[in-house]
Amino acid sequence: MNMAGQGSTGNVIAALCSFFVPGLGQLLQGRLFTAVLQFCLAAVLWFFLLGWLIHLWSILDAALYRGRI
Repeated sequence: MNMAGQGSTGNVIAALCSFFVPGLGQLLQGRLFTAVLQFCLAAVLWFFLLGWLIHLWSILDAALYRGRI
């Protein structure tokens, strides 16, 4: 899937997906490694009540992703 760049509709949708499930937006953008990393880190850190950090990182990362130039 080709995203148009920062602020595009695709990035907004990806950020909304990451809001609900950390890493889902990255998966929609075709970034499997980052998606799995963020999902696993969020799952582990929620046990220590720090999962919100990864959740926020996931949302911002999906929203600000520019793709390969």
